[in-house]
Amino acid sequence: MPTATAERGPTTPEVLRPWITGVRTLSPAGPAEETFVRLPAAETRVVLRVSADGRRDVLAVGPRVRASYHPGKADLSCVELRLAPGTARPLLGVPASALVGRAVPLEELPGGTPRRLAAALRPLDPREASAQLAEALPALLSAAADPARTALLRAGVDALSVRLDRKPAQVRQVARELAVSERQLRNLFAEGVGVSPKHYARIDRVRTVVTRAPSAPWSDLAAATGYYDQAHLTTDFRSLMGVPPRAYFTGRLPAATPCRAGTRA
Repeated sequence: MPTATAERGPTTPEVLRPWITGVRTLSPAGPAEETFVRLPAAETRVVLRVSADGRRDVLAVGPRVRASYHPGKADLSCVELRLAPGTARPLLGVPASALVGRAVPLEELPGGTPRRLAAALRPLDPREASAQLAEALPALLSAAADPARTALLRAGVDALSVRLDRKPAQVRQVARELAVSERQLRNLFAEGVGVSPKHYARIDRVRTVVTRAPSAPWSDLAAATGYYDQAHLTTDFRSLMGVPPRAYFTGRLPAATPCRAGTRA
């Protein structure tokens, strides 16, 4: 199974959890020539990127609708903050849909909050990120948001996500349970997540397959993640990952392409 990066997940400080769902530090795993994989991701992140020469960039990284494959880098480490659904516009000044497939320096985003956030994150030591974040960020995470709208969006995200104890719900069912139209649900997701409810569900299923495939039979995995059958799983996986599941898990990956820093996520 391909491995892209070594990840450590510091505990997200309690004071940050309404805004940040996770904090990770990432560093390359394996030889520099090894391909690293960026999985599809239906989330917006703020990333501090530290290169070997000491350069520090703070980027808003939008949702990634398909996997990408890149040459490994041995000289880069990152601190990654995964933003909670609905927080992109109040923190970054733009809806999540405006960042899809992009990596944008925070200083280029509108309003003062992104610039203040960049200034708070740039000095962080990746090895002590959690403690430093708890001290540096609470005063900044006070941008106004609509609590009712955010709660509705997060309920939709939860219902469409794969859980150990249940299959994900269908989009039509989620809209009905939340007492909104499917169009309203799409608008909520576009602003607060960046992709449609249907595409969010596809990304979540494929990421679950990547995580569980080494320990579960394909037919069981297809049923648990809400696919009609194994053929449906294979088609969706190929669409988002660029190769069929068996090719991916045996290391037969698409050709690696260089990252285009500052333009594409």
